[in-house]
Amino acid sequence: MKNLGGLMKQAQAMQQKMVDAQAKLDAMEVEGAAGGGMIKATLTGKGELKRIKIDPKVCDPSDVEMLEDLIIAAVNDARAKADEMAKDAMAGATAGLQLPPGMKLPF
Repeated sequence: MKNLGGLMKQAQAMQQKMVDAQAKLDAMEVEGAAGGGMIKATLTGKGELKRIKIDPKVCDPSDVEMLEDLIIAAVNDARAKADEMAKDAMAGATAGLQLPPGMKLPF
């Protein structure tokens, strides 16, 4: 039973680390850019879009499609950075825990 108690303590400690890591991710912001920085998208570490900045120079009414493409590229750039940040934060929270291949936390 002593091992079970130790295992429970480890699980509780890991759970707290994960809660802390998720709170930290929610407070962090990451910026993605496209068009040489003319379009910028800011996301939280959890991937919530917070703001979009558009340089007026790219606002060509005759080429709205390009603007839309740049916005998508900026958001995707920020999302990739947010995913990497989340992966790093969760790796620290689950250090030493052997997860099956392909299993990601949080679920």
